[in-house]
Amino acid sequence: MLNDANIFTTAASRQKDSLGCVSNQLHKDLELHTGEFTFYRKCRREQNTSEVATPPSDRGFLIGVSLAAGHRRRIMSGNRSTLHDFEKDSVYVRNFEDDYRADLHGAFDFVLVELSHAFVTNTCYERGGSAITGFSSLLGKKDPIFGHLAQVLALTLDSRSEASPLFVEQLGVALGTHLIDRYGKVASESDKKSRRLSSLQETRAKDMLLARTQGSISLEEIASACNLSRSYFIRAFRETTDRTPHQWLVERRIDRARDLLKHSDAPLSEIAIACGFADQSHFTRTFSQLVGAPPGTWRRETRK
Repeated sequence: MLNDANIFTTAASRQKDSLGCVSNQLHKDLELHTGEFTFYRKCRREQNTSEVATPPSDRGFLIGVSLAAGHRRRIMSGNRSTLHDFEKDSVYVRNFEDDYRADLHGAFDFVLVELSHAFVTNTCYERGGSAITGFSSLLGKKDPIFGHLAQVLALTLDSRSEASPLFVEQLGVALGTHLIDRYGKVASESDKKSRRLSSLQETRAKDMLLARTQGSISLEEIASACNLSRSYFIRAFRETTDRTPHQWLVERRIDRARDLLKHSDAPLSEIAIACGFADQSHFTRTFSQLVGAPPGTWRRETRK
């Protein structure tokens, strides 16, 4: 559910946005953040060429739907590249676990929705389906259902302050559910086993992740210590633990916070810092989402 902290932002002042686009070249650059979704409107009128690039991460998946024809992009993968033309209602999906590089040619107008791994996992579970590992290639494929939903979402995002938070979130659910139902790929058991970390790699990765409480290590360093690429490590960690590295680390921090809340009288601000949270507000918000009650309330109830 959206709350007062979920606001629209205009990113014109940034050189590169979170999707790798050059912000000052965009005619429209809107973002709306929620717990499980981030919505974007990216529009460029000029017929120029630019490059986008994002390194592997565990952010989840991105659906992009073209609102107009005339855009072309070249996708690079290793030493190979493929060229794709986008018409109205053309779609693409990015897995943030992959290293993404592309050249964008000409004007474009896209609505994009970023889905968290938690949304994908929970939706599969709630609908009684098998877990999925990714999605079928949709580069340039036209999908009228995505097209209609994107048109409504574009109008809603453009209205900004008039946008109904609940309605926007429901559009995200509709887009994500259609993606999962229509294009989700179910991994075979042999595929799942082949991508798991070994016991040694799992132990090493978890120990190094816990060291990130002080912000002293990166996913790149952990992957290297496991003799894996960053993108492969992220996939293998998720197959092994059913969590992304970030999700696993947050849960461990909450476990430590519970222990401190139960067995110490330290103020919440000190516990937040000791457990690796940016501040007390961040700690309270995350604790409430995972545990179901604010830390102060949980402490009082536990000590009764």
